[in-house]
Amino acid sequence: SSDLAGRHQPERASSFDPKFHSSSSYTKCSDPSSKGEKLDGADDESAQRRKARLERQKRTMERAAKALEEKNKRDLQAQKEQAARNMLADPLDAEVKRWSSGKEGNLRALLSTLQYILGSDSGWQAISLTDLVAPTAVRKAYKKATLCVHPDKLQQRGATIQQKYICEKVFDLLKEAWSKFSPDER
Repeated sequence: SSDLAGRHQPERASSFDPKFHSSSSYTKCSDPSSKGEKLDGADDESAQRRKARLERQKRTMERAAKALEEKNKRDLQAQKEQAARNMLADPLDAEVKRWSSGKEGNLRALLSTLQYILGSDSGWQAISLTDLVAPTAVRKAYKKATLCVHPDKLQQRGATIQQKYICEKVFDLLKEAWSKFSPDER
């Protein structure tokens, strides 16, 4: 045992002594300089992600604000249009009633006098009552008339509030007369 004591045996390496570790992950973890580099890289990545996320949020908020602004403009326009419609309602109702009186439910009579209520700028071509004798001619004229006074088509053409109001009333009268039109004749 004394022989062994005289021989030089290497000391056991402490688990924290870097000179006894190879260049494995232990060195990277225990080396303070490499730890800083790794954290800086992670911070850069998270900073980039954070920046991208904030930019996305900003773009989303800008789009939402723009959409809300456009919606508010449309709502305001609709309110103005409704106020104008309310002001025009009484005189226009009287005009529509004067045109349709005595013709309620009579599709041929309504179609043959449609030009008087719509006016020349509506695009409606006058049809005489004699041209509306045949049921197929009535059906064809009705289809043309509904296209001429349909609210969605008026919106596309950029009609005035007055034109829209009159056409809505005429459209309703034509639909009602069409429903009373003899099914055998359709």
